[in-house]
Amino acid sequence: MGFRRKYLNSGIEESGPSMVDDEESSTNSSSASDEKPVGWGARHTMALLGFWGFVASYAMRVNLSVAIVAMVHPGANHTGTNTSLVCPQLLPKNRHSFVNITSTSPQNVLQSADSQGEFDWDGKQQGIVLGSFFWGYVVTQIPGGMISERIGGKWPFGIGMFITALFSLLTPIAARSGMGALIFVRVIQGLGEGVTNPAMHALLARWAPPLERSKFAAYVYAGAQIGTVLAMPISGILISSNLFGGWPSVFYVFGGMGIVWFILWTYLVYDSPSLHPRINPKELSYIQHSIGSQTSKHKVPTPWKQILTSMPVLAILVAQTGHGWGLYTLLTELPTYMNSVLHFDLKSNSILSAAPYLMMWIFSLIASWTADYLREEHQISTTVVRKIFNTVAQWGPAIALVGAAYSGCNRTLALFLLTAAVGLNGAHFSAFQVNHIDIAPNHAGVMMGITNGFANLCGIAAPYTAGVITKDGSSLESWRLIFLIAAGIYFTDNLFYLMFASGEEQPWNRDPAEKNEVDDSFVTRPLLSDTSPGPQRRISPTTARGYIRTD
Repeated sequence: MGFRRKYLNSGIEESGPSMVDDEESSTNSSSASDEKPVGWGARHTMALLGFWGFVASYAMRVNLSVAIVAMVHPGANHTGTNTSLVCPQLLPKNRHSFVNITSTSPQNVLQSADSQGEFDWDGKQQGIVLGSFFWGYVVTQIPGGMISERIGGKWPFGIGMFITALFSLLTPIAARSGMGALIFVRVIQGLGEGVTNPAMHALLARWAPPLERSKFAAYVYAGAQIGTVLAMPISGILISSNLFGGWPSVFYVFGGMGIVWFILWTYLVYDSPSLHPRINPKELSYIQHSIGSQTSKHKVPTPWKQILTSMPVLAILVAQTGHGWGLYTLLTELPTYMNSVLHFDLKSNSILSAAPYLMMWIFSLIASWTADYLREEHQISTTVVRKIFNTVAQWGPAIALVGAAYSGCNRTLALFLLTAAVGLNGAHFSAFQVNHIDIAPNHAGVMMGITNGFANLCGIAAPYTAGVITKDGSSLESWRLIFLIAAGIYFTDNLFYLMFASGEEQPWNRDPAEKNEVDDSFVTRPLLSDTSPGPQRRISPTTARGYIRTD
C-alpha cells in the first residue's frame, strides 16, 4: 500500500509508504471531537440559568420605576402642564389620569390621579432616586470583568445577583427610613448588577463554541428584554392586589425570585466545562476542541495598552455607546411620548410600552440563528456577519426614528415605527454585543466592562437630554428633536463600526509565552520513506493532518 502526501497550503505532493498509525488515529480523534453532541447539554443549562438571571436582574432594576408611582403622592408630580396642547384630537374625552410629561422615567405608565402614596418626593427627587442605581452600576463594570477573568464568571455573576436580590427585599424598609436610605440601597444594587455583563461574557468565552456564539449570546442577554416586559405588568398587578401592603410586594416578589435563582445557579453552573463534574465527555471534548485554541489554560495578564489602542475594541465601544443612547432614549421616553403626544389610556400604554421589547426579543432570536447559519453553512467571515447585523441593529432604528420624528399625530404610523425601532435593536446580540469574545476571548470580561460602562454613562445622559428638551412641555417639535438626535447617533456610530470593526482574533489575545510554546510545538517527519534518505521538514501537528493517504 502506497501513499500520497499532499501539503494543502503549498500543493507539494510526494510518494512513499503508508503514514504512521498514530497520525491516522489523531485525525480520527480530531474528527470525533469536532462533532456536535446531540441533545441538552451542560452548556445549555448554563445559558438557561444565565437567561433567567438577566430576567431577574432587569426585573429588580425596573421595578422601582413602576412602584414609585404608588409610593409617591400624585400631588408631588403636578406641574399644571396642559397635555391637550399636543395632538388634542387624540385626547379621550373621559380621560381621568394626569401624566407629568416633564418626567423621563417609565413611571408614567401607571400614574393615576386617584393613586395614593406615602412620600412627597417631587419630580427632581424621584429622578435622583431612579438614577441612583446607575451610580453604582458603572463603577463595577471594569473590576467585575477583571475579577471574572481571574477566578471565572460564576461567582461574580451569582454574588452580584444575590446582593441585588437581598437589597431588593430591604427596599421597603429603606424607603420608609428616608430618601437617603433608599438611594443607598439602589446604589448597592447597582454595584451588584454592574458585574453581571462582564461576568457573563467571561462565562460565554469558556462555554459557547464559536459557531454557536451568536445564539448563546442572544438567548442569555435576551433575558433583559423579557425581564422588562414581565416586570411592568406584574408589578402593576401586585400593587393593585394590595399583597403585602401593595407596592412593597414588588420588591419582595422579585427579590425572592433572585434568591431562588441564586441557589439554582450555585449548584448547577460552573466556571468552565472542565470543572463541571456531570458534563457529558462528548460535549466536553466538543467545547474544548472548538474554543481551546483561543482561550488560555493559565491566567493571562491584561494587555491594557493594546486594548485601549485597538481600533476593533474602539469600534465596539462606539457601537455600544451609541446603542446605549438610542435604546435608553426609547426605554425611558416611550411611555411619556405615548401619554403626552399619542394620549393612550393607562392600560393601553402599559401594554404598548412593553410590546416593542417583546418584538426585540423575538427578533434577537431570529437574528442569532441567521448569523450562525451564515457563518457555519455559507462560510461568511465573522467580521462580515458582525457588520451586517450591527447595520440592521443601528441603521434600522435610525431610519425608523426619522420616520417617527415626522409621523405627527398619526398613532398607527408612530406605533409601527417605534416598535420597529426597538425591535430591530435585537440584532445587536449578533453584532457588537458578542464581538468582544470574537477578537479576544481571554479578555472579553474586561472589554465588556469598559464598553458597557461607557454605554451606561451615555444611557444616563440620554434621558437627561430629553428632559432638558421637553422641560417647557411636550410638543411635536421637541419630540422630533429627541428622535433625530438618537437617529443621528445611531447612524454615526455604525459608520465607525463598519470602518474599524473586526471579527478575527487579535494578536494580543494570548500570552506571549504561550504563543512561543505553540510556535515551538513542531514535529519532524521524513518526506519520502522511513528507510530511504531524503529531506526532513518540520511541520506542526495541525499541518500533519493536511497530508492524505491513498491506496
